[in-house]
This record gives sequence, structure tokens and C-alpha cells, in this order.
Amino acid sequence: MNAIHPDKTVSYHTALQALKGDDRLRGLKPRAGIDFVSNDYLALASTLRMRNAVVAALEAGTPIGSGGSRLLRGNCDEHERLEAEAARFFGAETALFFGGGYMANFALLTTLPQRGDLLVLDSLVHASIHEGARAGRAEFCESAHNDPQSVEDRIRDWRARGGTGRVWIVVESIYSMDGDFAPLGELFAIADRHDAFLVVDEAHATGVYGEQGRGLTALYEGRENLIVIHTCGKALGAAGAIVTLTCVLRDFMVNRCRPFIFATAPSPLMAVAVQEALSILQQEPERQQRLASLVAFTHRELALRGGQSPSRSQIVPYIVGDNARAMALAAALQARGFDIRGVRPPTVPAGTARLRISITLNVGEDDVQAMLDALFEETRGKSL
Repeated sequence: MNAIHPDKTVSYHTALQALKGDDRLRGLKPRAGIDFVSNDYLALASTLRMRNAVVAALEAGTPIGSGGSRLLRGNCDEHERLEAEAARFFGAETALFFGGGYMANFALLTTLPQRGDLLVLDSLVHASIHEGARAGRAEFCESAHNDPQSVEDRIRDWRARGGTGRVWIVVESIYSMDGDFAPLGELFAIADRHDAFLVVDEAHATGVYGEQGRGLTALYEGRENLIVIHTCGKALGAAGAIVTLTCVLRDFMVNRCRPFIFATAPSPLMAVAVQEALSILQQEPERQQRLASLVAFTHRELALRGGQSPSRSQIVPYIVGDNARAMALAAALQARGFDIRGVRPPTVPAGTARLRISITLNVGEDDVQAMLDALFEETRGKSL
């Protein structure tokens, strides 16, 4: 007689029901309505120049897929041309192209920090950074968000406990859920005092800030103790990520980084698209200027309606608090034609469920005004 076995998926069903009961069950929805949710800040994802660049590459014989890892036959001329141009554009010694920002962060943090080192992560850094720290060799801890003194305290405490290795300070230049800026100047001073590396994820700053969109680290590029991740799937309108670093660290990544060595290389067509995006940043500075103007307009209009935001960037969080209320508000705005999504824990801290409103060149001032009017009507004029 066969033994009776429980349903193989019952534990998964139970977990999903628990998420549903806490108003945290996720699902996929198609894009619809006016874009106030994407990270396509400069509206490059569908621009004709990007399309034409990819079409021209296809017609010239660029393959769709790389066909292998970079260390085998997957290393294409398009990858190398992009990396050379990216290093020049960002002012770095060299660069390395990855398939995405998550992969780049994970790859970097599981390769460069060594056993005996210390990683100090800002408490609100991206999930990919936390996962890379957990999977890596180095000890890691969190510092209070955007608090340089907390970073310094973590380093001093570790040294006092006998830590002798290298310190790696890891931050985002703009935080993706709060839209606030890292105190990079103070963090560089700390890195210099402690002979530490500073790793900066520029995902939401590349293309938007700095001269010609070089990011908030542009003033510091070329320093031996700086490593920067420039995500290509946001303002650059494509996909992938460029890591800028020194030649010796790049060589170490190529030789020791398992996510680089054993992964199929990114599509060479995507390398073409990213290189075209870098050209657009240099040749069409009005995009960056228009976005800055639209962001300033949004914050002025918000203030006129009695709203307040901790952000001064293109990311405008509207904190609701309760999970169910946040999702209901998002649904109400979607029904009025605005694509705005709710964000709940664990993506954000418990009790801070929110709308993450993103300002991009896919909208204009009239759209912003209409969206804010709808938001305040749905919340009966309550301030942020």
C-alpha cells in the first residue's frame, strides 16, 4: 500500500495565503495609463535613435545573442567598444559590462571583498547589495541610513574588535524608494581616513545628474578607491549595467568573478543600445535639462497643494503606511488613467507602504498637474 504524502505545494499555498492576509500578495499587471511608475527617466527606451541604432547593428550583422560567456566566444566587439566608451565617458580607468544591475552588484560583492574584510552597507541599499553581501566572503553590517557618523562608528567598532582587513562602504547615490541623496563628500572623507573602498550604485542618478548625465560620482571618478555601478535599464533606456573601476580590479573580476565567468554574455545588441544612449546624453543635453525642470515643477506643484516630500529628486514617495490603503489608492489612480503602483514591505520598511511616483520625460506639466489633482482628491487633500 502506498504511503500517503501531503500535497507537495501546500507550504507554498500557505505562504501565499499569509501574504494575501497581510495585503502583501504581489501579481503582474500590464502597463496601462500615463507613466508615473517607470524608471525611463529620459524617455530613451522607445526613442527613434535607439531603435535605429539597434536596427543598423542588426543589418550590419551584429548577432542577437552572444552565444557564450565572455571568456569563450561570447566576447563581442560591441561589448569591448561599449566598455571603452563608457570608461572614457564616465572618466574611469576601465569598465566591465554586465547583464543587469542586480547581477553587477551581486557579482562585485561576491568577488572583490575578501575573507577578513568588512562591508558597511547603508540600511536602505538595494536588495541585490544585501544578497551579494550575504553570499560573499566578507563580514558585513548595516549603518543608519545616510548617516556618515554611523558608518564611521561601524568601522571603529570593527577595528576595536580586532578587524584588520579592508573596509568597503556600499551606498546608493539616490535611493530608489525615498528619492534622497547620499552624502558622498562625507563618505569619501571617511573612506580616505580608513583606507577603504567606496562602492556607489548610481542606478537612479546615471543619465539624470552630473555633467552630461555622468552621475553624482562624476566629480570623484578616477579615484583608486571608487567603484561605481551605472545601471543601463533606467535613464539609459536599455538593459545591463556598467561597472567602472581600476584595471587591476577589472582583471581580478574577469579571472575570479563566477557570475561573470559562468554567465552567457549580454546581447551585443544591448551593448549597441547602451553606447547609443551614452551618445544621446552627450548630444542631446536638453533631455537632462527638461527633466530637471519637470522635477522642479512637480515639487513646486506638490507644495502648492500642501504636500511635503523628503525627496527633491525625480522619485517622489507618497507614504500611506497601511498596506491595504496604499494598494487601494494606487488602484484608484490607475482607474483614473495614471499608472502609479503601490510598494509594500519588505521592499520598504514595515508601516511605510507607499506610492512611488516617478517623474520622467514620458509625461509633461499638464500630466503632472492632473495626477497631483487626482491624488489629492482621492486622499481628500491630506498632505504627504
